[in-house]
Amino acid sequence: MRLCFATQNIHKLKEVQAMLPSYITLVQPDDIGCKEELPETEATLEGNSLQKATYLFQNYHSDCFADDTGLEIEALNGEPGVYSARYAGEPKNPEANMQLVLEKLALQANKKARFRTVITLIINDVINSFEGILNGEIISERRGEKGFGYDPIFIPKGFDRTLAEMTLEEKNKISHRAIAFQKLNNFLTQKTTSI
Repeated sequence: MRLCFATQNIHKLKEVQAMLPSYITLVQPDDIGCKEELPETEATLEGNSLQKATYLFQNYHSDCFADDTGLEIEALNGEPGVYSARYAGEPKNPEANMQLVLEKLALQANKKARFRTVITLIINDVINSFEGILNGEIISERRGEKGFGYDPIFIPKGFDRTLAEMTLEEKNKISHRAIAFQKLNNFLTQKTTSI
């Protein structure tokens, strides 16, 4: 099965390739002729995910899926949420984003947060969506060299290490993205075996 994954993020691509079975061949937008940046102008993770997948399907006629992920912090009313990648403004800057989160949480006692991933899959013009959530908390100092984005300041519930201190294999067992992609994987497996 050939699917286009609506991302140019090499970190995300590696994570997802490690999660999906070998019978699924992942290609990127470049591989199907899409050179432009995909639209992400919606106000929700669900909206952005659907917008990107729909754009690829309608313009390039390829079965595809897109995801959008956000860090949602309880004390900040769900911020940065859909704006996680650009929280500190343009251009995207993970260090500046983390710094802004730490500054806003400095005087907050509540450090509860969650990562949430929403995936939209379009095959033969049929839309399905899948969600993954990882609960945890924000810590006040960066720890770890692995991962990307907010991983160095996020400790998953039940653990004492940040996502950036975990190996890719460890992270893929528990992450929000892993949960959502496992749901996608289960759906694709059922679809393939029922054909």
